Formats: sequence, C-alpha cells, structure tokens
Amino acid sequence: MSLRGTREVRDSCQLLRLTGLLDAFSEPTFTKVIGSKIEEGPKNIILDLSRIDFVDSSGLGALVRLAKLAKPESKSEGSFQIVTNARVTQTVKLVRLEKFLSLQVSVEAALENIPAD
Repeated sequence: MSLRGTREVRDSCQLLRLTGLLDAFSEPTFTKVIGSKIEEGPKNIILDLSRIDFVDSSGLGALVRLAKLAKPESKSEGSFQIVTNARVTQTVKLVRLEKFLSLQVSVEAALENIPAD
C-alpha cells in the first residue's frame, strides 16, 4: 500500500491525515504535496500520522524538511505538529527528534496547542 491522505481546513489550521507507508517510494510525492499545502496555508499545520504503518529514514528526512519549511520565525505566525502512533513515535525517538517534530498524542491535543491569533 502506498501513501494516501485527506486535507481539512479549519479556521486558522489545516489538518492533513495520512495512511499507509512513509518510505523512500512515497517520500518524493509526500514532500511535494505537503510542501505545497504548507505554502498555501493556513500556517498552522497538523500532520496526522496516527494511521501510518511504517516510516523509514527517507520519511524521517521529509518530516524534518517539512517542519523546517513550516516553522515560522515567530510562534504567532503558525505551528507544525505531528500526531503519531506508537510505531511512528518509536522511530522518531530513535533519532531524538520528538521535540523538534512537536509530537502529539491526538488531533485534539494538537488543536489545543495552536497559538491564539
């Protein structure tokens, strides 16, 4: 199975829900599509990876690049958070990126962390 997803725009944020595999095969399309959505806005991004089955080093690299693209100079300009499952969390923690990637346990938790306008 490859990577599939949906996009939902709410007030000041966009919620991108993905399922499947985030690996070397899906990474180029993932980076291109998510990167364009980050540029398009709104600037508060919640990337829901709770239904992702697998993330490899290519996927981790893409997440880091997208986080750098999305993270504004000022917190008032937006946010980038990732909702994970146990498998994704374990992979991210192996390379000690859990704080940089702003991991969240649920979409609700991520919504609560969106900066006020």
